[in-house]
Amino acid sequence: MPTRMVKIPTSRSCWEITVFKLEKVIREWTDYNGHLNVAFYVHVFDIAADIMLDNFKMGGLSAKEEKKTTFVAEMYTAYKQEVRLGEEVETHLTYVDHDKKRIHYRLSMFNKEKKYLAATNEVLSLYVDLNQRKVIEFGLDRLKLMDETIKINLPNFNSENLFFNNKLKK
Repeated sequence: MPTRMVKIPTSRSCWEITVFKLEKVIREWTDYNGHLNVAFYVHVFDIAADIMLDNFKMGGLSAKEEKKTTFVAEMYTAYKQEVRLGEEVETHLTYVDHDKKRIHYRLSMFNKEKKYLAATNEVLSLYVDLNQRKVIEFGLDRLKLMDETIKINLPNFNSENLFFNNKLKK
């Protein structure tokens, strides 16, 4: 399966084709079967998600400065093919959608050298005001960033076999 690149808005006010994260599997991430441990699949996906959320202005910086961020409500990870010690993986955003308070996305992990799909991670997250610890609606600026990303990448997104598609309230 070919890797998918996603265009996202950047701080330089242009669109870039981006691989969210490139990681090399290290010994500490492997298990007794000699492949990437399940916890570290999620770890790599989480790092990539943080990059995406930062681009949508709802990641770590937003949490610290504005006290607004996301909390994962549900997650589904599918392991397609093993990744072994020393192999490099690329993580791409292969689907994103939202409603007023939720963001639904899927990240896909590909073996960089062999170009196969190793795993997918589908997530439904809630937008939260950390001061109130309460779910709130996205601001217009964040909605615009998500909508622009969706519009420009819609032909490349794959909505097949999504578990949380019916969870958005549109």
